[in-house]
Amino acid sequence: MRRRLLAPAVLLLATALGCTEADPGASGPPPALPAAEPEVRPLGRIVPLPASVKPGGVPYTLTAATRVGASGHPGVRAVAEQLADHLRPATGFRLPVVADPAADLALALDPAAAALGDEGYELRSAPGRLTLTARTPAGLYRGVQTVRQQLPADIERTTVRHRSWKIAGGTVRDVPRFPYRGAMLDVARHFFTVDEVKTYVDRVALYKYNVLHLHLSDDQGWRIAVASRPRLTAVGAATEVGGGPGGFYTREQYRELVRYAAARHIEVVPEIDLPGHTNAALVSYPELACDGKAPEPHTGIDTGFSSLCAEKEETYAFAADVLGEIAALTPGRFLHIGGDEADSTAPADYRAMTDRFQPLVARHGKKVMAWHQLAVDGVPAPGTLIQYWGLDRTPGAEKEKVAEAVRAGAGVVLSPADRAYLDMKNADDTPLGLRWAGTVSVRRSYEWDPGAYLPGVPESSVAGVEAPLWTETLSTPEHLDTMAFPRLPGLAELGWSPAGGRDWDTYRVRLGEQAHRWDALGIAWYRSPEVPWPAGR
Repeated sequence: MRRRLLAPAVLLLATALGCTEADPGASGPPPALPAAEPEVRPLGRIVPLPASVKPGGVPYTLTAATRVGASGHPGVRAVAEQLADHLRPATGFRLPVVADPAADLALALDPAAAALGDEGYELRSAPGRLTLTARTPAGLYRGVQTVRQQLPADIERTTVRHRSWKIAGGTVRDVPRFPYRGAMLDVARHFFTVDEVKTYVDRVALYKYNVLHLHLSDDQGWRIAVASRPRLTAVGAATEVGGGPGGFYTREQYRELVRYAAARHIEVVPEIDLPGHTNAALVSYPELACDGKAPEPHTGIDTGFSSLCAEKEETYAFAADVLGEIAALTPGRFLHIGGDEADSTAPADYRAMTDRFQPLVARHGKKVMAWHQLAVDGVPAPGTLIQYWGLDRTPGAEKEKVAEAVRAGAGVVLSPADRAYLDMKNADDTPLGLRWAGTVSVRRSYEWDPGAYLPGVPESSVAGVEAPLWTETLSTPEHLDTMAFPRLPGLAELGWSPAGGRDWDTYRVRLGEQAHRWDALGIAWYRSPEVPWPAGR
């Protein structure tokens, strides 16, 4: 049904964009887009592509007299306040939030709208009135991101712009393809402050991501305070790649990040990598090593050399303390226990440790999430969410192990490194990033189907997609921007939009138009030659 609903929207967009079928033999950069945005953006010409678009009629115009209507539900009021707060700086309008359902810009819940699910919404735009309806506040928040993108990019500015603010007439009815749409940020290799992480949360929220996966521990540093294990931050947090000062989040700072994400209807998934990637923990607590000796702090980027000791009860007491405290700080459903690249751990020891770590997660009412090595070298607990990070060329036997885990009841989140890893170089000549999985261009990161990617894994078992951003070579917020944009929005579209409506030629034009918005937001994006950017940019 979603494909039938989407097809007219795709055809309309293709016509509006002037797109033709791709020429595989074409070379050179695509023609530039017009330098300026249209006064009224055609309905649905946004990222991610909506499921159903029915354009028509005179646009809605935001004016100085506009009021933002919200029902008495506190969640609706909160989303309405966020929308008004976002629109006020650039428009200069008061935009009072009122409990009047007849307000010209109205947000409302419809509990009976079962077809919209937990995150779907309906946007209706007509002269004098714009309504946003959803079954949940999360759905309203996703719809607000569509409102933002339908308005001129100047709406993202923090100073007044004297211009018209119009949204094309018609109806958007939109639901996500997958329930899990994650963005992972590695704060262990290089540490990023609370405010820097909040900025990244805002970046991903615009594209309807609903999960922030924080990689909180690794060989290079430990980034979260654990009251029962104070040396993790007193010692283990003091390093990072290249020998920098490192850093960590206090318990309250972590809670603040969780609250900030939750206000944007984004769930935080914390990751404590076990039993490998544990050098910072071993430096802090040498008794966790089989020889009882503290290793040297690690500031390089090599992996696979560290391991906890399977034979020591100290290992399991440590895991119980850490996972218990992180679970208590995190209201979300999952605890990610890593499990990847445990190359120095004997297979029997890996199995023994992961068999004992997983019940610790369940003890605190959480579900296990782990990299796909848990399915290859261990036995995932029932209901585990396996995160696949292999390559297209990964041996079939390894992929079959993931499929076996799925048949036993696990779910899958897809993060194939040669498609979804944002730390891979955009091209051979870009200064940032790594290339062990190859270069990952904008087109390569976009042109694959999560629902049909892993042999033997049906779409019904795919929870969604995640875009990991590892930080071995990234140390500033500008670095994060440059590696995430323009690839991050495309991975969002893979997770949100129906498969039948995605098309590279129309997508790259919609993506190119996002440059106006990124400039307004101060995003330091990479100018991929595959995309037709606006002239002069």
